[in-house]
Amino acid sequence: MDTHAPGDEYGPMLTLVTTQEARPGTAMAALKAPNPAPAQALDLLIAAAQESKAKETKDARAAFLALQPAQRAVFVQRMRVIDGSPSIDDLDAQVRVKLRAALPDGHADSFMRQLWAWWYEQTVDMLQKRHTSVSVTRLMQRISRIRDDYTSDRLPTLVDREDFPQEAETELADACFIHQLRWVGAGRQLNKAMVDYYRAYTQTVAWLEDDLVDLDELARFEDNLADEWQREFDWMLDDLGEDATDREQEQAGKALLRKTLDQTRYRIRGAYDEAFFSRGKHHELADRGRVGWHPDFEARVKNLIRAARA
Repeated sequence: MDTHAPGDEYGPMLTLVTTQEARPGTAMAALKAPNPAPAQALDLLIAAAQESKAKETKDARAAFLALQPAQRAVFVQRMRVIDGSPSIDDLDAQVRVKLRAALPDGHADSFMRQLWAWWYEQTVDMLQKRHTSVSVTRLMQRISRIRDDYTSDRLPTLVDREDFPQEAETELADACFIHQLRWVGAGRQLNKAMVDYYRAYTQTVAWLEDDLVDLDELARFEDNLADEWQREFDWMLDDLGEDATDREQEQAGKALLRKTLDQTRYRIRGAYDEAFFSRGKHHELADRGRVGWHPDFEARVKNLIRAARA
């Protein structure tokens, strides 16, 4: 009554969803979907508004009774009650039953986490009035898109860029891979590198926990990255020669860094082409000292380790 004209027959449907059961003989029971009886509900609501002594509803009852009879009739016709709805604890299980044909074998939990995360985003958007509803077509498209990520040549992305916590920047500030970037003058890339490193590491943990990948598959991927890096690193050393200046070494290392992070030849799965994962894994390898960008990175990494142990 406060937000829209009660007598507007083209106004929005007014639906009350509750986990409780509507008591027989009440207006709520008369409004139950799918076969409401609005005329019966109207009589019961008028009687309740006239007879109730509840202080909390006094103003609302008075406003309802002040409506013209035709307005009240239209108002109640737009009402529906959906009672006996599942509780929040039972909802996931019931949705899984409805989606059983779409759930990927062995990965239902991961699939449902992604679907619920998307649904919560839609809920927030509707509460903030960015849009008013979610169509069945849009929902089925999202379900299909998530399901496709669980095929043999794909993987789901479970960690977003926004998931990078602020405290992680402080924790990673002195990491080995950050030093490696500084040694080749890539100071402007530090924050982006931290985000890629964090996302790749967290993504790997999530995949392992959900049995989406195994350690052998990850090891092969890292070996391929390291092998490709080694070839480019050797070419860099050959081009520099023995008498390269510090400046030339730094510039060559930066060029190697950029070329390596841009390479997408090797993927953990054929159709998984998220660039952050490859970049982040390169930073992981650099953090372990397995790869590096500066021509003298191995000696510098050893010095870092000695300093940390001192």
